[in-house]
Amino acid sequence: MSQRGRATRPTGPTARPRRTGGQRSAGRVGRGGDLASRRARLHEVVEPVIGAAGYDLEELSISRAGRRHVVQVIVDADGGIDLDGVADVSRAVSAALDAAEEERGDLVAGEYQLEVSSPGVSRPLTLPRHWRRNAGRLVRVLVRGGPDAGDRQVTGRVVEADDEQVMLETDAGRTAWRYAELGPGRVQIEFTRPGEADGADGADEAGDFDDDDDDVEGEER
Repeated sequence: MSQRGRATRPTGPTARPRRTGGQRSAGRVGRGGDLASRRARLHEVVEPVIGAAGYDLEELSISRAGRRHVVQVIVDADGGIDLDGVADVSRAVSAALDAAEEERGDLVAGEYQLEVSSPGVSRPLTLPRHWRRNAGRLVRVLVRGGPDAGDRQVTGRVVEADDEQVMLETDAGRTAWRYAELGPGRVQIEFTRPGEADGADGADEAGDFDDDDDDVEGEER
């Protein structure tokens, strides 16, 4: 049975599906394979669709939720992705998965629910584009000291980032580090950023999203 729903949050959502009608064939359930192979097949279909829409596929995961699977797709872009963009990507990914299943058979065994979302503030910064997209934010990161110096935690504001390094402004001034010297960065929640009135951007800094019921579009198959 095909269903569509909305999820309450852009990260880790739990969709609340509503009936839209239609039937889904259950005749190929046994061809889904293990989770790793299913994920690989999904990735092959999903990544080109997201790239063509102008976004980056940050993560694709598949997990078991009772009698069905949950396929979670996390996308992002320079400047972020708004709710309309999430909805557009969800529809494009859903259509691509339908077409792939018509051609190849089931990509996932049995029913599954598709959830498309944008990254939350808690996601680690591991790639140059992650650092670039968080320019101006306060982050905490492990700086590796090498064989002759110990590792240390550094908190600073991202000044700029390119493909080779990131510059942070700390209490000691501005310092640039190569990504090989850094562990995953973590954005620190601020209720007021420098130069802003108290409370002016609190909701955004706490995660860039509120808890409205229309943040994410889910698709259950």
